[in-house]
Amino acid sequence: MNRPAVIRKLDETVVNRIAAGEVIQRPANALKEMIENSLDACATAIQIIVKSGGLKLLQIQDNGTGIRKDDLEIVCERFTTSKLQKFEDLSTIATYGFRGEALASISHIAHLTITTKTADGQCAYRATYEDSKLKGAPKPCAANQGTQITVEDLFYNVSTRKKALKSASDEHNKILEVVGSYAIHNSRVGFTLKKLGESMPDIKTLPNSTVVDSIRVIYGNNVAKELLEIETTDEVLKFKLKGYISNVTYSAKKCIMLLFINHRLVKSTALKKSLEQVYSMYIPQESQPFIYMSLELDPRNVDVNVHPTKHEVHFLHEDSVIDKVRSAVESKLLGCNTARKFYTQALLPGAGLPTEIVAETETSKTYAHQMVRTDSSAQKLDKFYGSPAAVKPSTSKTEDTGTNKTTESSQSSKQPSNRVECKLTSVLELRRVVEERMHLGLRDLLKNSSFVGCVSPRQALIQHDTKLYLCNTAHLSEELFYQLLLYEFGNFGLIKFSTPLPIYDVAMLGLDSEESGWTEVDGPKMDLAETVKQLLTDKGPMLDEYFSTIVDSSGNLCSLPLVLDGYNPATRGLPLFLLRLATDVEWDDEKQCFDSFCRETAKFFSEQFDTDVWDDESEGSSSQVEEKCCSFPLSICARRNRQNKEAQPKETVHRKCIVTRGHTALSGTT
Repeated sequence: MNRPAVIRKLDETVVNRIAAGEVIQRPANALKEMIENSLDACATAIQIIVKSGGLKLLQIQDNGTGIRKDDLEIVCERFTTSKLQKFEDLSTIATYGFRGEALASISHIAHLTITTKTADGQCAYRATYEDSKLKGAPKPCAANQGTQITVEDLFYNVSTRKKALKSASDEHNKILEVVGSYAIHNSRVGFTLKKLGESMPDIKTLPNSTVVDSIRVIYGNNVAKELLEIETTDEVLKFKLKGYISNVTYSAKKCIMLLFINHRLVKSTALKKSLEQVYSMYIPQESQPFIYMSLELDPRNVDVNVHPTKHEVHFLHEDSVIDKVRSAVESKLLGCNTARKFYTQALLPGAGLPTEIVAETETSKTYAHQMVRTDSSAQKLDKFYGSPAAVKPSTSKTEDTGTNKTTESSQSSKQPSNRVECKLTSVLELRRVVEERMHLGLRDLLKNSSFVGCVSPRQALIQHDTKLYLCNTAHLSEELFYQLLLYEFGNFGLIKFSTPLPIYDVAMLGLDSEESGWTEVDGPKMDLAETVKQLLTDKGPMLDEYFSTIVDSSGNLCSLPLVLDGYNPATRGLPLFLLRLATDVEWDDEKQCFDSFCRETAKFFSEQFDTDVWDDESEGSSSQVEEKCCSFPLSICARRNRQNKEAQPKETVHRKCIVTRGHTALSGTT
């Protein structure tokens, strides 16, 4: 015959460990309780350090009010609290903690150490606890104002609970969720979370920031840029709603819902399901929203004492409140559903198309004989047109102690893969000046004109409607290049020299030419050339960023900007161009610097349409004409021009070359 079992009173240690297992289910629960204690203590900065997902170490430090020395003896005992005195206070409770079980539960399943200092205390005190009892008297020590709680070896005496937990990384992710949620809701408080021994924090928010800033730090800009602010108040139900929800263009695989009721992080299955139903009508089936809500209810309508971990609460008129929240969210989404934004990503250079797209392209290719109203055997006009000629690299020779060095310049694409939008006020003002000076009639004339032919190296005939106009191609070309330099600012390709050109040597060539106007009063040429080299080297980073003009640290010119596709400037003007950059550009003022640099560069690029070698139109020998028509190599251009002026009369230029150059300039202008 079975006899009834004897009922015995459990040992106090067993009771406390059972209670601790209900309150502290994992490291994230312990951290949540300690964060709420710090917030109740009016902390503005909270630092958290964890190790092995909080199982080996869980440390939190704040700058709050601290704990009085007299309270350290009982602070870890059960049901000791500073927020509640009688049961009726629960109906108006406005703090996070009220039961006084958190630290007591932690001390029963971990090694707990508290270091604290109050504002009026002369020093800090450190105390160690085991099974909610103080181990020895508190010891004075040095510390900042506030409280530091260190929890070590969590669940060291509850092996079953420790084995039931997931990996350390999973527990760390749970801690990230808790800290991130409180950091978003308490944006006035700065939160820092990092692993022990690591310098970079996993979460770091600044004090006195906004909710959106905290969301951007924790969840990224992809979430923050898609947020809609929501706010509503109901006087009848006595609740106030504030928060941020994602719009209809946001898409994620996992639903993120942060719900605070009277500033407590809680879960509400009914509210979550209701909001998911609303979103299902506006977003794709596989997409999930982001929701952050803060509900403030009358404390008398909320029962916070329904769960050991306080992650659930009950409140009056729950269905009515959920309906009001649902209506507010639905009206907000309905308003933003009139327009949707879709973000695309450019294909990186060199990246191939996905295999599916390539296969689809190959299978869907339509051949000529398959097209309607075509005959694959018929001749096409395309065969009578040659393929576009490839741009040949220009060659320059540098004369250095009798040794010739050949350098080739190669052109890169004019259009960059990602165009940079210029936001500099100085450049925008220069563009505005150009647009204010624009003549609509003249612009229409040039835009709709037809090239007739060249009258001289500097003049060309164009026809507009029934009228014939004589235009100055040199001035048109200079203005064209100036405007291109302004409107393509920061988006130039490169005319890159395979062998960099020494700026010092090029400047010496410019000073040797008569066009430079150098006299002995100006100083030694070598000093002037060194000054030009040093100035352009110092301005190299700016020239590279805005004008694709690369000057290396050794004072070598590596590239020029590709202002117009398929066009190379005449290299004979390069020495004087570098001298003008050093003397005529206003480097000290941003707006004047960009304006004068663009002007000088435009003159250099249009120089072959406006040089002295084209002035005279008298007759001359064919060989001399060909020498003048060519783009002289860099090292001999200045010397050869000077010799021609001194030794020979000016010759008539080759008519074929004039037409070619005039047509190039004018076609570029129109």
